[in-house]
Amino acid sequence: MDEAIDVFCHCLTPRFCNRALEVCVTPPLMWTRALNMKVMVDIEARLSLMKGFPGYRQIPSLASPPIEMLGTPEQTPELARIANDELAEMCQQRLDEFPSFVASLPLNNPEESMVEAERATRDLGAAGIQIFTPVLGRAVDQPEILQLFELMGTLGKAVWLHPAGGMNRPDYQGEKVSRFESWWTLRWPYESSLAMYRLIFTGIFDRYPDLPIVTHHSGGMIPMMAGRLGSGLELLGTRTPPEMEEAIAPAIGEKPLEAMRRFYADTATFGSRSAIECGLEFFGPDRMLFASDMPFDPEEGPGYIRETLKAIGEMNISDEDRQKVLSGNAERIFRLKREGE
Repeated sequence: MDEAIDVFCHCLTPRFCNRALEVCVTPPLMWTRALNMKVMVDIEARLSLMKGFPGYRQIPSLASPPIEMLGTPEQTPELARIANDELAEMCQQRLDEFPSFVASLPLNNPEESMVEAERATRDLGAAGIQIFTPVLGRAVDQPEILQLFELMGTLGKAVWLHPAGGMNRPDYQGEKVSRFESWWTLRWPYESSLAMYRLIFTGIFDRYPDLPIVTHHSGGMIPMMAGRLGSGLELLGTRTPPEMEEAIAPAIGEKPLEAMRRFYADTATFGSRSAIECGLEFFGPDRMLFASDMPFDPEEGPGYIRETLKAIGEMNISDEDRQKVLSGNAERIFRLKREGE
């Protein structure tokens, strides 16, 4: 197989897990499942799995839940430092398998998040930072979160956007929880799309046009919304009463549809070729990045890698574009190196 660099794949490091379990009074439900996945927590098991896919490399990031859900604002900075130190050590020891990593932040402590974002990217070599949105239920375009995007724009590093939220937020009035796991199947793609939508209206790409923001699951719903984002938003403001003018964002330097195409999207669609093709058509071959979302497949590791590689291999695109998606774009955007370089 051609070389492939997995830009959205997850792990949980041992010292981080041990400390988080000490400070977290009630571990979130999804975490229990993640902790029981061998390749999630066991580096040797992960390396063994990776050998089954020659040329396959990873840029790992912590699995959900977000660090800000695991402790108080006084506790989470320590958790982030432990996790980022472990990921940096993993990359330094095995650069050919893990050319870089995505740093985690204690987003319930904005001041310490800025400190850790700079430390992890400047001192530890992280390719960028991961932000789970909504951030504890709040919008991604709040000032204390936007400053992180500004920092990454200044440093020339990337931001990974990961959807968040669980079943405790019901879908309808009168219900206590989100049923049938619709929070995962339907709301997560919506949350990604909403975060992207809110970000473009901050003018983030006016200020930092080359800021890499990597969106999960092929950009959520955005690739299917080109019409609404294009001609539909030519009528922006006409649907809003004049007395609620504050709900309309100020003008940005380019059309919303053009701004949306500045995001990067991954191929983590659980093997859906049509979803990847939709994303590729919208974002273009220079802004699609291979990702599997491993190890959250039913096989707990190899399934999504195998099926995503298969889908990309079957797509009717040029060999040059295929190579860009699999590894070339990641190498260019994140300036990746191998041992000895």
